Amino acid sequence: MVMDWKIFGTAFVTLFLAELGDKTQLAVITMTASTESKISVFLGAALALVAVTLLGVLFGGVLTQFIPTEWLQRIVAVAFIVIGVLMLFKVL
Repeated sequence: MVMDWKIFGTAFVTLFLAELGDKTQLAVITMTASTESKISVFLGAALALVAVTLLGVLFGGVLTQFIPTEWLQRIVAVAFIVIGVLMLFKVL
């Protein structure tokens, strides 16, 4: 297992910017405001994000064995557009 710092940095910056101000962060702000145990909220939220990311990495690794990366990127792009349109029209 080799650490690729360029991919690490790209993943960090991309996800950091994507997560700023999203509903997960707003939920954490709300939870933090209603408890004295800030560390519990931090650790719970951090563990949840790590677990979800692990599932994404594992699932992505399996998918790339069956679907070419180029097609996988297209499928994900279409999924994002569909989700955005559904949210725009308040279906989700």
